[in-house]
Amino acid sequence: MKLTVLAPGHFHAALLQKTMYPDVDPEVHVYAEQGPDLIDYVQKVESYNIRVEAPTAWRLHVYAGADFLDRFSAERAGDVAVIAGNNRRKTEFIARAVAAGMNVLADKPMAIDTAGFGALCDAFAEADKQGVLLYDIMTERHEITSMLQKTLSHMPSVFGELLQGTQREPAVVKESVHHFAKLVSGVPVKRPAWFFDTAQQGEGLVDITTHLVDLVQWACFPEEAIDFARDIRILDARRWPTVISPAQFAQATQLRSYPDFLRKDVQRDGSLDTYANGEIDYRIRGVHAKVCVRWNFAAPEGAGDTHYSVMRGTKANLVIRQGEAEGWQPTLYVEPRSNVEPGSNFASTLARALVDVREIYPGVDVERVGEYWKAIIPATYHVGHEAHFAQVANEFLGYVEQKSLPPWEVPNMIAKYRTTTEALAIARRETQGRS
Repeated sequence: MKLTVLAPGHFHAALLQKTMYPDVDPEVHVYAEQGPDLIDYVQKVESYNIRVEAPTAWRLHVYAGADFLDRFSAERAGDVAVIAGNNRRKTEFIARAVAAGMNVLADKPMAIDTAGFGALCDAFAEADKQGVLLYDIMTERHEITSMLQKTLSHMPSVFGELLQGTQREPAVVKESVHHFAKLVSGVPVKRPAWFFDTAQQGEGLVDITTHLVDLVQWACFPEEAIDFARDIRILDARRWPTVISPAQFAQATQLRSYPDFLRKDVQRDGSLDTYANGEIDYRIRGVHAKVCVRWNFAAPEGAGDTHYSVMRGTKANLVIRQGEAEGWQPTLYVEPRSNVEPGSNFASTLARALVDVREIYPGVDVERVGEYWKAIIPATYHVGHEAHFAQVANEFLGYVEQKSLPPWEVPNMIAKYRTTTEALAIARRETQGRS
């Protein structure tokens, strides 16, 4: 199987090549415009090739030119097109790859507004016609605490049934905090200037929230097709900016000044407003859910991006925390509700359930912390965010060999991107109404 990389502008493109894959040709064709994005991608891949421990062996064949997209379509140099970069033209790139008869593994978000969503739906229809697969990179499904939370939420003896919740106290909450300044493969990441332009990167409501909306669907209704019109109702959505100082912008991008396309977002004091934050309140099949993303410039010392999640059941809540108390590591807690039947022995019930959990995840245990239980997870499961890209890629390559995705994946991607893009439209109208 051959990979082709189209317009790599995000470090996620390189992370997919941090490892080698069985039955994948090490020769990779790359098509892009000449510029810093392409240079950064090539340097990252080369750094994986020359590292001492488990070096990769990728051989890149790069075409750089203004006509890169036409060249890509004409040469059809791969079976799978990897698309991870500037999101402004992503649906266009996806459409060209699908029309060329290539399977597509695309970084999120695949659509950043309602127009992009319409084009994405057309791309899914064309993929079906061409007999190829279109899939996005949902790394968070491979994070061990999320997997355990999902597993336990479908064990009635421990969790009971998922509550419907209310808008004031949603039954499901997913919150994520990210940072512009961070390390990738042990090196400070260099952000392209366009990453701060929501017209090119997309706002927070359609970027990281893609993961969060996906996790809600995946955890609450596994292997079930979701229909937005029938199953989802957006109740509220809001957005707000992260304020970036000129010094912070220079640190993140290694540029001395703002490019012209960012001038529209520069404030009188010279700071930059980037609408990277957002929150969606919605109901999915009657269950109240809330997803929220926040972007800060840098994390506290020793910390990184963090995740918080709650699933509320009739017998227990399943909570993932990743704060200072957890050493900034995602940690799952099982918190029995006060209304559990009198005389029941929750500890014994949980112990019996763990027997079944260990059939899937050997070595997992719990320890009591006051009135709650904390999951004890062997270190081998904590592979780190960067390793999840290879897990997604291996999964997708298996689907390509089978020539099919699980039947719920395409309808759920469509429902997910309609949720995020419609929420953005709602939040923008509300912001304009207040201005």
